[in-house]
Amino acid sequence: MFEEMKTFDQRKQELITLGKKKGSITYEELAEKLKILSDAAKYDVSCSSSGSNRKNRGGIGNASMSGICHSWSEDGRCISLLKILFTNHCIYNCNYCINARSLDSKRAAFTVDEVVNLTINFYKRNYIEGLFLSSGIFKSCDYTMEKLIEVAKRLREVENFNGYIHMKAIPGASEYLIKELGRYVDRMSINIELPTERSLALLAPEKKIDDITKPMDLVSKTLKINTFEREKYKNYPKKNLFLPAGQTTQMIVGAGDIHDRDVMIRSQSLYDDYSLKRVYYSAYVPVRESSLLPREKTPLLREHRIYQADFLMRFYGFRASELLSDKKKDFDLRLDPKMDWAIESYTNPIEINKASLEELLKIPGFGPRSARKIIKARKSFALTFEDLKKLRISTKRAINFITVSGKYYGRKFDTKESLRDLILDRESSEQLSFF
Repeated sequence: MFEEMKTFDQRKQELITLGKKKGSITYEELAEKLKILSDAAKYDVSCSSSGSNRKNRGGIGNASMSGICHSWSEDGRCISLLKILFTNHCIYNCNYCINARSLDSKRAAFTVDEVVNLTINFYKRNYIEGLFLSSGIFKSCDYTMEKLIEVAKRLREVENFNGYIHMKAIPGASEYLIKELGRYVDRMSINIELPTERSLALLAPEKKIDDITKPMDLVSKTLKINTFEREKYKNYPKKNLFLPAGQTTQMIVGAGDIHDRDVMIRSQSLYDDYSLKRVYYSAYVPVRESSLLPREKTPLLREHRIYQADFLMRFYGFRASELLSDKKKDFDLRLDPKMDWAIESYTNPIEINKASLEELLKIPGFGPRSARKIIKARKSFALTFEDLKKLRISTKRAINFITVSGKYYGRKFDTKESLRDLILDRESSEQLSFF
């Protein structure tokens, strides 16, 4: 027989027992800590949080409550993570941060035992499949890192926990501590926060860009050494694996006088220099009064365009310098970045029977699958417009940028501006057709 579902009171009692297991903390105190430190963690998006604000109105669950977030495994499975801060105490006073020391907000800190016990007990009850742990900087960078390492070490070696662990490394911490943390966690992230040295100096003057990029470089080099050793030695012990899921970072979009171009150039350099798995972006949300920051939050559409551009750099062969320039520093929010680039870069339509894979990938509406279909099919015969339909390749977005066997099937236009207007009219009419 299946075990009967536990009542709310039973679950409450379990938390009470958990809280008292290694100390005198009450259920109310533990619940208050969890509320404060999960809420303080919601602005960190580098674990792929779902971002839902759905609230419970008489049903089951509450997606607006922090503490549990969603991430995705390598094979595409959605997994749940306990997402909390170790503490929201912080020695820094960054203008954009909700945990800045000058802010009058509720402060809390977990103990190592509490984080470990919460993780194990939540995992055993199938609430979570892993842990995402970050922290404000308490006392010093090294002291905070030592606490995070202690949590990870206890989970791995004492509790024999083999679930997913993602932790934030503390910029400015000692190199040996960065390496030590990498032995126990699956993924590490070091948040760069702002794209330029000028913006960091202005909005977070106590932080230095070198304190962020040096640990990134250390992690990148250690990962390369670890990969080489795994390839060299067939029986390489799993316990010696260093960050099998790699490293990530996060940047704020729209904090201060920062253009999309600044964000993309920084992201490009991070991918090139430190082999990051992902750069995550967070639309700026005002959490404190500051003359240096906007009063309004950054539109989520801008964050979305940045993510689309990031995708183009990682999978479509685009460079940041191609997407934006000194003359055009921000994306047109009305169009996706690929279409925006195609309009700005337009000279003549591209003949699909002669174009290279790189050229095909840069045509709006053509993805890697469509591009490879075209290259494979044209080895046998010259493609016609009807052939594209037979191959199930959509030309709706590409039509104004291509020729097929020398024929142009798009709309006539005189200038780039008229092409932009033509495409905007088409896309706006398509959106209206949904309503």
